[in-house]
Parts: sequence; C-alpha cells; structure tokens
Amino acid sequence: MTDNCYRLDQIAASMREPVRVYTALIREVAGDRAKALTLFGSIVCGPFERERHSVRSVLVVDRVDLPMLHRLAEHGARLGKAGMAAPLIMTPEYIKASLDTFPLELIEIKQGHLTLFGDEYFDDLQFVDAHIRLQCERELKRLLVGLRQGLLAAAGREKLVGVLGRDLAEGLVRTLRGMLWLEGERDFKPASAVLEHAETLAKRALPGLRLALDPTARTGFGEFDSLYRDVETLGEIADAW
Repeated sequence: MTDNCYRLDQIAASMREPVRVYTALIREVAGDRAKALTLFGSIVCGPFERERHSVRSVLVVDRVDLPMLHRLAEHGARLGKAGMAAPLIMTPEYIKASLDTFPLELIEIKQGHLTLFGDEYFDDLQFVDAHIRLQCERELKRLLVGLRQGLLAAAGREKLVGVLGRDLAEGLVRTLRGMLWLEGERDFKPASAVLEHAETLAKRALPGLRLALDPTARTGFGEFDSLYRDVETLGEIADAW
C-alpha cells in the first residue's frame, strides 16, 4: 500500500491541513478495512472555492462494514464544517461491477483524482461506449423530468425557479463529460472547456447551461426556460446516437 500524502501540495493550500486530519481519521476508523482513499473533483482539478465546494473522495474498502461506517458517521458534523463531503464507499469488486451501470461517475473520478494512500483503482478503468451512451441518455431524461417537477414544486416562486438549474449543474457537466468521451475527448477539461465542446457538438450556443454554471448570474424563469431548451437539445443528440 502506497502513501501519497506528500502530494497534498497539489491541492488548495487552505484545505491541506483539513485533508490531512480527514485522512488520519479515515485510517483510524477504517483500519485494515481501508484499501485506498482517493480525492476527486474540484479539490484536485480546481478551481476549488471553500464557499461553494466540498472535498469529495472515495474510500475503497475490502468489504462494506456498517459498524465502521457508523463510527465514521459520528464525525460527520465536524467533517462537514471542515469542508469534507461524506466519502463514497466502494470495494474493488464494486468498482469493476459498476463500469456498465455508473460509467459517468467513474469517468469523472478517472479523469481527475489524487490517491492519498493505498492502491490506484481508477487509473486503468476501461469503459464500453454503449454503456456510456445509455447513461447519458438516461441522465438527460432524468434531468428534464427533474426540471419539470422542480418548476411545479416552486409554485410560481421565481427565486426557487432560478436556482433549479444551479442545483442540476454538476450532474449536467458530468453527463457532458460522458458525451465528449464518446467523441474521443478522454482527458480532463474544466467545466468551461466542456461547455465549449458541448456547444460545438450541439452546433449552437447553450446560453442556459452557461448561466447555470455561473454562480453570479441572475436567474429566473427566462433563464430556466433557456436551460430546459439546452437540455432538450442535448437529449436529442444522445437519442440519435
């Protein structure tokens, strides 16, 4: 088992000490169950903003141990205040078995991760295009349903309508990465570059998606409607593949 905690100089300086403390806690609580702890997402690829982002990670264990997870959960409030999201819990067998069912999530990890200790479980993952295509179609349909249901649940409250897109932005970017993977774009790209490639794929601008990814943008029904049309367009592309 390798220990790469010296690589913490690759993440935001403000988060190095919290991540060290988090890693030590994982090792203490998980003990021999822990096979690896891997960071992924904005904490690795940046830019990481403490006010908007949490540190996301995968804890790979030899088997799922609910009492161990219960002990870890007792530290949840403290970890949350330190900017740590609850880790995804996976076994090596689960990772291999999920290549066909959750390829988008695993692509996201593969494209940008940092293993703090243990073996590398994500570097050499191989994906089947048909599985990626199917999840892209499913996710875009799910996002459309979520937008429609969210609009109804907002009950005409403009502020609530405006934040719906932002709540779905992370899932949209993950799906776009999958679509670009199918187009041969295999390396990590920041969200802005992902959006540019998506506009090339769609052969039109995606203004609603741009606004959803901009935390400073004004939002309301007009912006929501634009985002909905963009997701429809992407869904049509995925359906036609």
